Amino acid sequence: MTRDISHTHGYPHEHEVEPQYGLPESLPNDEKILWQGSPVWTSLARHAFHVYKLAVYFAVIIAIRMFTILTDGGTLERAMISAVWLGLLAAIAIGVLAAIAALSARTTVYTITTKRVVMRVGMVLTTTFNLPFKRIASAGLRLQSHNTGDIPLALMGNDRIAYLHLWPHVRRWRYAQPEPMLRGVRDPHRVAEILTNAWAARVGQAAAVTASEASGRHHAHRAAPPPTSGDMRTA
Repeated sequence: MTRDISHTHGYPHEHEVEPQYGLPESLPNDEKILWQGSPVWTSLARHAFHVYKLAVYFAVIIAIRMFTILTDGGTLERAMISAVWLGLLAAIAIGVLAAIAALSARTTVYTITTKRVVMRVGMVLTTTFNLPFKRIASAGLRLQSHNTGDIPLALMGNDRIAYLHLWPHVRRWRYAQPEPMLRGVRDPHRVAEILTNAWAARVGQAAAVTASEASGRHHAHRAAPPPTSGDMRTA
């Protein structure tokens, strides 16, 4: 089968047992791949694993520790030694989280086909979520820095996937009705356009995904296609 991939960003094939990269089974002849990609690991580290916030937290703790030692009559040398030890602990913690983010990005593949969105996720146990366009109620575009962004997908009706099964590929604070999310993808406007066009072609009416960005923070504007029948499958 010819692979129709208009835009691809991902990591080398590490799942040799897959019949088709990023997919649990080969696609039928009437379905084509439009895009495949993986999260940018630095975006995942910053926005999902909060590595930057952790770095700031440790910096504040180290500063407070040094200030406390100096105000209690300790020497500058003692304060510096304490700061070095705390700094080492901070570096280990940040390094572990960064490594997990990199591994998560490396083992994740998002796929948009002419009929569905497929998410292959899992660092140890691989899980594939198949999300037919007919079961996606709406989509959003959340812009980030360095030309990356998130695309959350709201599911229809009572369709839901457990939040913990999806994390970190899930929209924050949506515990009752978790929203799968293509997280930290490159060139998010193009990915959203591909998704929108494929979605519109599948459901038979136009859909739109728009976004705005203000003061360095990301926001989402949502647009929903008309509800249609169908089943959401997970594997």
